[in-house]
Amino acid sequence: MAKNDGTKTKKLDGKAASPYGYPFWDWVAKEDPEYVKARQPLSALSIGEGKELSVKYREMVIIGILAYRGRQEGVLAHMRRAIDHGATKRELLEAIQSAPCQGAAPPSARARRP
Repeated sequence: MAKNDGTKTKKLDGKAASPYGYPFWDWVAKEDPEYVKARQPLSALSIGEGKELSVKYREMVIIGILAYRGRQEGVLAHMRRAIDHGATKRELLEAIQSAPCQGAAPPSARARRP
């Protein structure tokens, strides 16, 4: 239990653990803020700006993996973030096309729907 010593602590939300808006991370932040705080450096290394790969390209790698795995919600969330970091629709399409057709076709077809 946190000690109340009169100092204000920043309340963590799911965005601290994951910038994609998954409701799961809001719940984790509420239930175990220390875990979310400890996870932040790993998240920054994994999905933050790299030395050679920008966020846009890191997102496109993740999109290909998620498309192959059939993770529609993840594909859409990572597409939004890639667009926020400058990706074009054509780049996103090519990221999905990079995943093997058997794994990426169903989620990419759903992701194109308005």
